[in-house]
Formats: sequence, C-alpha cells, structure tokens
Amino acid sequence: MNNCPCGSGNDYAACCEPIITNQKPAATAEQLMRARYTAHEKLAIDFLFESTHPDHRKGYDHEGTRTWAKNSEWLGLEIVETTDGGPQDTTGDVTFIARFREKKGLRSHHERGQFIQQKGRWFFTQGEMIKGQPVSVNKIGRNDPCHCGSGLKYKKCCGN
Repeated sequence: MNNCPCGSGNDYAACCEPIITNQKPAATAEQLMRARYTAHEKLAIDFLFESTHPDHRKGYDHEGTRTWAKNSEWLGLEIVETTDGGPQDTTGDVTFIARFREKKGLRSHHERGQFIQQKGRWFFTQGEMIKGQPVSVNKIGRNDPCHCGSGLKYKKCCGN
C-alpha cells in the first residue's frame, strides 16, 4: 500500500491522487486541504494554482512555490480543526499544521485556511497564520513518538 502523504491512512491512489489529477473533485474543504498538502510533496504545483479561487490567484509564484516544495522534506499534516466545509456547505475553515524540514531545520506552518465551494467545487481562498503559543521544552527520548507527527519513533525519524 502506498500511504497518502496527507496522513489519512488511506492509499494515495484512493485518497488525494484522484483530486490532484482532476479525476474527481474534493467533496469537502478538508479533503481539498489534504490534497493541497500532498500536492506540495508530489510537486503538483499546477494543482495548487488551480485549486486556489480565481479571485485569490494574483501574485501566485509558480516557480517560488515549486522551489520551496522541492527543497523541503514534507514530514506530516495535522488537521487541528474543521469548521463547516462539508458537502452541503458553501464555506469552510480548516486549521492545520504542516510540518517540513528545510535547510534551516524543522519547520511548521500553522494556518487557518479559508475555503469556498462554487458549482460543486471547493477552492482555497486565503489563509491566516496562527501565532505560536509559548513552547515548553520537554526532552524527547529516543523511543518516544516523533514530534513531527509521522507516527515513527523519534530515533527513526527526526532524531537521526
């Protein structure tokens, strides 16, 4: 089984791939958010552009997005909260944390994404960054679960 990068636990071919390849539309705002995360790992930059609402595409940087996605190691997506965004809704918010590693080290992107559904198709409109809470430092043991959310032990993931 080829697990989908979005963290759903489903096979990629049955999860985000049909959405990214336009074989079927995302049924919910959360499905679109998961597919957009996966598109970063799969370098499906055109999908990121096309799944952004046309009114919010101004200034989109294809090459900058491609370079960032290509030079990052995508470590996991955590859906923190979903408000509305179901098949019968016209709007929805998905709060998420995308974890990745780049040259400067481990990073996390914590955002509340806003989505709109028009004519049966979900679009990303804009995101609002969530400011980090004060961090309490707890020592992570080698056999503890990795803090990136991968499900692996720390020693087999970010601790190596």
